[in-house]
Amino acid sequence: MYCASCVDACVRDALIAALESIPVGSACVVVFATQLAEAIAIVRAHALLADDRVLAVAVARLDGDAAEQLMAAGAAEVLAWHGGIEPIAARLRRWAAVDELLASDAVARTLVGASAAWRRVLRELVEVARFTDAPVLVTGETGTGKELVSRLVHALDARETKRDLVVVDCTTIVPELSGSEFFGHEKGSFTGAVAARNGAFALADDGTLFLDEVGELPLLLQAELLRVVQEHTYKRVGGSVWQTTSFRLVCATNRDLEVERREGRFRSDLYYRIAGWTFHLPTLAERREDILPLARHFLAEHLGEAPEIDDAVAQQLVRREYRGNIRELRQLCARIAYRHVGPGPITFGDLGRDHACDAPSGPWCDNGFQRSISKAVAMGIGLKEIGRIAEDLAVQLAISAENGSLQNAARRLGVTDRALQLRRASGRGANGTNGHNGHNGQNGHNGHDA
Repeated sequence: MYCASCVDACVRDALIAALESIPVGSACVVVFATQLAEAIAIVRAHALLADDRVLAVAVARLDGDAAEQLMAAGAAEVLAWHGGIEPIAARLRRWAAVDELLASDAVARTLVGASAAWRRVLRELVEVARFTDAPVLVTGETGTGKELVSRLVHALDARETKRDLVVVDCTTIVPELSGSEFFGHEKGSFTGAVAARNGAFALADDGTLFLDEVGELPLLLQAELLRVVQEHTYKRVGGSVWQTTSFRLVCATNRDLEVERREGRFRSDLYYRIAGWTFHLPTLAERREDILPLARHFLAEHLGEAPEIDDAVAQQLVRREYRGNIRELRQLCARIAYRHVGPGPITFGDLGRDHACDAPSGPWCDNGFQRSISKAVAMGIGLKEIGRIAEDLAVQLAISAENGSLQNAARRLGVTDRALQLRRASGRGANGTNGHNGHNGQNGHNGHDA
């Protein structure tokens, strides 16, 4: 817990004592009274450097403008404290439960990656999947993992009576047969209907209906889905009896449905029914620090365990451009695995013709980097702080890419082992931000700063 200097010592000690028995996981609690600027600085430093969630707690009056500024600085939640600990404890327990799910085999072995961009999406997705029954819309470029994420929503759904996941590929729907595909049909309702048949909505009863590439649905069919998505009632083709169904709806698309809606290619009324929660998956270029962990995961799928990856190969894997995102990386790793023989590391020869891959064009400081700096400048962060955060983040990423090896990370960064050891000893780079105004307690970077 981080306390701004303006917080009364009695209040600080009461909060510290109350939070001692609460599992905070990777959360950071920032407590402040009247010094909003100081609280914003603490929130900003922690939120930008690490992917930990920040809970800002006001012990004085909290207005909407202050809450908005704290959220803009990177806080995940802002609460006003009125003497009771339960609102704070409830949020921290929820976050701890989400972190536990993130560490579970169902998530960690399926959706590999520890980058901040990826974990931010996964944390919110896991919370929505487990603790709500709301419809979910997953968007992103081809190959970013939309189907895996959609299946995870079903896997984490906590309904006791949950049944099957029913998948409908909207790119294969034939308009003439779409009614039967979705709603089912009665015997004799059309030529060839020799028996009654359940459609997707009936099959998904008490389960999850996954509409893959929902953006490809024609407008006429979109209109036909409105009632069943909203009311969960429908009629079979050729039938006169209203049927009921109970399902969770998950949709995925590589289209920008906001743009499609504005331009009249996707119905607004259907969009607002399916987009209870929307999650946009980052491209592989936006999570380059996950490339090597993903590569090791895919190589292990083919070889039983992942061999060591030669430095030259690792650099090539990280620097190349993946237009097909994770799917392209997976196919590349399959080819590498087929070429690799013997117990040694993956070498440049294992790349074969894939060594002549396209590298990202332009400077390494691409649009994503420029957007981050623009955001920092807009938030009022000074040049010195931007430089410090960039340095610390580079150290974190290098250590992560080298599986915790300070020696290899130092070689990659062009510094000495001693330099990284000093950073780790001071709490910079390897273990998050520096503490504020005091000492770190037993929870590491979540300790109590007096």
